[in-house]
Amino acid sequence: MTALIRAGDARLTDATVTGHKFARQELLRRAGFQVPEFFCVPVTVFDAVARDLLPPAPDPGREAELTAWAADAAARLSSAVPPGRLEAELREEAAALAGDHGLLAVRACVVADAEGVGEDGVSDAFAGMTESYLYVRPEDVPGRVVQCWASGFTPESILYRVRRGLSVGSVRVAVGVQVMVPGTRSFVAFSRDPRTGEAACVIAAAHGIGEGVVQERADVDHFFVDTASGRIRSEVVVKRVMMTRGDGDEGPVPRPVPAEQAGQPVLTDGEVRRVSDLAAEVEDFFGLPQDMEGTITPDGAIHLVQARPVVFAGGPEEPAVRWSNHNITESFPGLSGALTYSQARVFYRSIFRDLYRRMGVPDRRLRALEHHLNRMVGLVDGRIYYRLDAWLALHGQIPGFPLVRRWWERSMGIDGDHRPSRPEVLRALPSVPRLLARLLRQPRETGDFLRWWDRLVDQSAGMDEWTPDRLIAFYRRLWAEVGRRWGVTLVNSFFLLVWTTLTSAALRRWVTDDEQRLLGGLLTGGRENRSLLGVRSAIALAELVGGHPELAGRIRRCGGEGDSADEIWVDVVAGRYGAEIARAAATHLRRYGDRALHDLKLEEPSPRQRPGMIIEMVKPMVHGGLTVAGSRAKELAARAEAERELRGRCRGTVRLLTIRALVAGLRRAVKTREDTRYCRSQLFGLTRQVMWRLGDLLAEAGRLDRGRDVVDLTVEEVLGAYDGTLVDADLRSLVRARREERRAAQGRPDPGVELAMPLNRPMPLNRPMPGGPAGAPPDPPAPEPATVAGDLRGLPSSNGVVRGEARVVLDPSISPESCRDRIIVAKETDPGWLFLMMAARGMVVERGTLLSHTAITGRLLGIPTVVSVPRATTLIKDGALVEVDGAEGRVRVLSAAETS
Repeated sequence: MTALIRAGDARLTDATVTGHKFARQELLRRAGFQVPEFFCVPVTVFDAVARDLLPPAPDPGREAELTAWAADAAARLSSAVPPGRLEAELREEAAALAGDHGLLAVRACVVADAEGVGEDGVSDAFAGMTESYLYVRPEDVPGRVVQCWASGFTPESILYRVRRGLSVGSVRVAVGVQVMVPGTRSFVAFSRDPRTGEAACVIAAAHGIGEGVVQERADVDHFFVDTASGRIRSEVVVKRVMMTRGDGDEGPVPRPVPAEQAGQPVLTDGEVRRVSDLAAEVEDFFGLPQDMEGTITPDGAIHLVQARPVVFAGGPEEPAVRWSNHNITESFPGLSGALTYSQARVFYRSIFRDLYRRMGVPDRRLRALEHHLNRMVGLVDGRIYYRLDAWLALHGQIPGFPLVRRWWERSMGIDGDHRPSRPEVLRALPSVPRLLARLLRQPRETGDFLRWWDRLVDQSAGMDEWTPDRLIAFYRRLWAEVGRRWGVTLVNSFFLLVWTTLTSAALRRWVTDDEQRLLGGLLTGGRENRSLLGVRSAIALAELVGGHPELAGRIRRCGGEGDSADEIWVDVVAGRYGAEIARAAATHLRRYGDRALHDLKLEEPSPRQRPGMIIEMVKPMVHGGLTVAGSRAKELAARAEAERELRGRCRGTVRLLTIRALVAGLRRAVKTREDTRYCRSQLFGLTRQVMWRLGDLLAEAGRLDRGRDVVDLTVEEVLGAYDGTLVDADLRSLVRARREERRAAQGRPDPGVELAMPLNRPMPLNRPMPGGPAGAPPDPPAPEPATVAGDLRGLPSSNGVVRGEARVVLDPSISPESCRDRIIVAKETDPGWLFLMMAARGMVVERGTLLSHTAITGRLLGIPTVVSVPRATTLIKDGALVEVDGAEGRVRVLSAAETS
């Protein structure tokens, strides 16, 4: 007996067998509505396949485990084979349904449970939770059926069920195979206004097929029909894009709307009334307001593709996607242009794929999670954010991740204090030997990575003379190698979390409850990392300048009535102030010219593009008399003080040796992280050189007005101008449009650190919804900064007590001189802030952890530092006198009496 269910079969109207979607279509077909022919693969077939493939579902309260289970379930189902003769039967039935030249639509539907709860149900539509495949050839139907099964187990749909209080184990999927109607116009119609429930038909219509309307990928006209009067109100737009079949059988793909149709309404008034009448008839048939999808063929016939009950606004809470920029703003603060964002996406996708591969995540799981790799970072109102559900789903695949999740969540700014449960610990134990083996290999692999990187940087010399073809070949080869090698730096970051977890636990158990303060001092000292070498190279240059009174005076006056930094640089490297200073300046540029404020933002220059920036960087050091020896002495003094406290508090030689071994491992991991973070600055520096050079060449060729306009193009658009892969060849128009978007975003308030977006809606064009659940009202605007006398508490990061005038830095594109002998107060910092920090007496930062860049730099420079101080930039006014106690994690805004 055949496994498929065809038209006329009584089982086709049973939503527990075929799902509400197909049960309703069969009821409509039987009632005489024009519904395209179809057949179903019932849920019993899915049950037979899934029974042997799917592992038991975990506790729904463990989100990371749940998303990992969902991804694994989807991967297993994606590789399933239809049982018995079903594969051949599917092809035969599909061929008969499609006819000689027809194509098919293959759609999934999670079937209803005994209470009727399921996809397209009355209580909850579950819209968008499973997949549909269009323009499918009959021979491809079996593969699409398997993919439909897998689509019921995306992490988003599983988490949605949990949030709605539904059983995860009840996910069972039926699949419908339907004739693909060759419609030229499509619509979605609501028989009642979904916003208010009022008696008005609301219609959204577009050229092409319905996916353009449903997914909001086409330009859409709206029509509103008052049910009582029949009056039509239209909102017609100029239509440039529609969704339709591609050149082959693939699709849907975006296509331009023919010029003669662009300004005309998609539907005539007569067609609007026909659709409105149809919506009323379907509502009467089911006895409930309906949300319908339909298409219109060239002969004017209206085909009803789908109908489901309307879910009105104010119904069940819509699931939300959480976004955060808690620590990504260290790398990409403020607004980022198209060039920077497009490269950031490539960076995260490439390096984390390599990390997961190295940590033992199977390839099939990575393929199942490909969509998450592509959306690890998003662009919200011009700012780069992490998409947290993607990160949790991906990181949850790493063996042993629950053991370090607490520290990872802190670094990502996620609320909560996740501690691994006993089952999580037991499941992680089998991975420990493999992790230990990787830990033992890590020093050698890191050394290999750094040697490879240094060779590659050496090979890039003379890039400004290269041809476009050579530049593009270098860029492609560079990023291909990044995708193959850079994961080793992230493996180190994973073990950094492990070392931190173990060291912190040992200190807390055996030494002190305030382990983070002590750990900060213990981490100083040791071998210099590349970032610190860059700082001390600049200090050494400042020392040489300080020994030359004429040059020192000229630098002190620069930026005011004196010469510009660029003019001074030219004289320095020309040897006007001696060969030694010229040599030191040139060497610093060659080795450390990629380190600057915002050095990962491709729209911002580095000293490589404007060497005079180095003069601006050393100016406060010349004023302050900073020396390399003094910098080292401060670091060693902090280490010695922490060692004395450790010896005094830790009882027992074994415990003391254990803690020292753990601290030594953590110190090595921190050094490696800072070494590779400098390599990251160089990586984006090389990319900037390639892109800016290609921008100059595009301007010379007349394709751009200025070379710097390249920052408003994506990387692939820049390369595509030479590779012949551009879709839109008018680069000037793209630049103008994006520049205007960026300027508009500059005038809007910052969206905030944490955001919540509705799961199944497109991202808003402008302001997102700040924090909290989707649909929550915006937070009230932050108060103007005001000096608040009293204590603020944060995380102790670098010992010492200092008083000084606050310098609130919201935009670090300022002169380091303005921070000299002041206390920097900021939301976060990145490695490019080093030259501001070196001028300061202390630092107070709203975000960060004990291992954040701010904390590490404060310890290296020996200046009191407190991180994770909530609302510091709001509560401390620029110019206020503050006292920073880096050992206690306390920031005191001095009272008027203390100030006087």
